[in-house]
Formats: sequence, structure tokens, C-alpha cells
Amino acid sequence: MRIVISEFISLDGVVQAPGGPQEDTDGGFAHGGWTHAYFDPEVVGGAFDVALDEADALLFGRRTWSVMAQAWPDRAGDPFADRMNSIRKYVVSGTLGESDLTWDNTALIPGAEAVAHIGKLREQEGGSLLVMGSPSLARLLIAQGLVDELRLIVMPVVLGGGKTIFPDDGGKHAFELVSATTGPAGAQVCVYRAASAE
Repeated sequence: MRIVISEFISLDGVVQAPGGPQEDTDGGFAHGGWTHAYFDPEVVGGAFDVALDEADALLFGRRTWSVMAQAWPDRAGDPFADRMNSIRKYVVSGTLGESDLTWDNTALIPGAEAVAHIGKLREQEGGSLLVMGSPSLARLLIAQGLVDELRLIVMPVVLGGGKTIFPDDGGKHAFELVSATTGPAGAQVCVYRAASAE
């Protein structure tokens, strides 16, 4: 399976709380919902439709999974929501237990075993293992060299600080641009694939 990370991201690399003001206020983040002005259903929405269509499973960190698990089960009836609810889901957590997994078709990956377990998933046959949100998990996967593709939806805004997916450990990870599509409000969907090591 290929690990694909799909993120809304600001010009200064922030991915925190794209959906709404109360989504994630850690660190005093006050710009929740910052993507709305730049979202369009065709280019930006289409990018998420394609990513989800190509996915065999979703991979989340605990916080993002918890937000999604509260939001999506009540939205049954449209094709995107139905796919979100029915697809296989994995959540990496050191605090959740099996009894907490209320969102259908979710399996727990213990936090201490995340890298080894995800590495085994990556070796299996199949389509993509899609990561949405989950900045701490995305940062770990990039640092470990486990990411095959980045789908970054770059919004034309600077947020001045917040959570990012990029490691700051000094490691170099090369990607090559595969495609870039610009939406009517200035968002740019950029697809990068992992490049061979130099």
C-alpha cells in the first residue's frame, strides 16, 4: 500500500484546524476554519474525492480520528460521507482502547507500535493508505521516510504559526512535483511523489 498524506496547508506550512474555530485551539490557535474562503467544490473538493476514491483505508492520529468520528456518522446519505463511514480506518493512539472505537470499521494501532505496524501495512498489497489531518502522525511518517505521496492543498494565506506536518529534525526528504491545479479562489492542489534518494 502507498501512504498518501492529504492536507489543507497555509503558505507558511500550517495545517491546524482547517475546518472550524473549535476544531483545535492548542497553543491558542485562533484561526480555525481558515480554509473556507478558498474552498471550491470542483478543484479543492475534487482533490479530496480523488484521494478518497483511491484509498483502501484511512490512517489517523487520535485527535483527528476523534473529530472525524463525531462528525461523519451523522452525515450518512451522500456518497463522500458514506465512503468515509464504510472504509477501513486505523487510528494511532496510546490512550484509546478498543471500547472507544465507536466509528464503524476502525482498528487501533497502539502508539508505541505505530512505525512498525504502519510499515507492515505499507508492505501489503492494495491502493493507498490515506492520512488526512493528523499533523503529529504525518510528521512522524515523513521523518521515517514512509510517505509515498503528499497532496497539499495550498491556501493563499499566512497564519503566523500553528501545527505543521514537516519534521524539524534536519532530515532531508526529496519529493517531485507531479501536478498542480489552481482553484478559482487561489487554492492550489499540488501532488508530490517521493523521489529517489540522491
